[in-house]
Amino acid sequence: MLTRKVFLLLSGEQPNNFPDMSQYEVVCATDRAYMTLKSRHLKPDFIAGDFDSLKQLPKDIETIHTPDQDFTDFHKILAILHEKGYQDIDVYGASGREQDHFLGNLSNAIKWKEKLKLTFFDNYGYYFLADNYVTVSNCKNKTVSLIPFPKATKIKTKGLSYPLNKEDLHFGERIGTRNKAEDDTIEISFESGHLFVFINNDIDE
Repeated sequence: MLTRKVFLLLSGEQPNNFPDMSQYEVVCATDRAYMTLKSRHLKPDFIAGDFDSLKQLPKDIETIHTPDQDFTDFHKILAILHEKGYQDIDVYGASGREQDHFLGNLSNAIKWKEKLKLTFFDNYGYYFLADNYVTVSNCKNKTVSLIPFPKATKIKTKGLSYPLNKEDLHFGERIGTRNKAEDDTIEISFESGHLFVFINNDIDE
């Protein structure tokens, strides 16, 4: 049985490989990213955007016009998914290319933190906005970075080469890049703020 899980493709750096699409109940994309799905012969359930980048709209796919320029396409498609009752969303194509879009996507992750569970995937690994306590499996020998946005306090970690013990990270002062997972499962906790966790591919690859 499928869970109510969503595959969402944005218009950043496109994935070299797609996951097992059968695990998703819904597949969707912003209008610019739709062409990647089309080239891979993957049919989304719907696409959303202002459609300026598409010369011709597909007739066999639901198209949701979102012309409001006060919000990004990512924010608008998240609002659509929330309205449809979905919460667990795997996001591809959120990083790479124009880095202002990437930072904007991180900001949107914070905006939707209380309503949606977002996990971002790219060609190098995955990342997410952490809850105050989180365990992450399948990490051994992978690079782990903890990035405050902009600050996270009293961070504790277990299973990393360079552990933190109730320490603060503050963007522009001290951040936690390029750590290494010594255990298969790592633990991260913090008291307040926002903390992104990046899990990159195995160091030896």
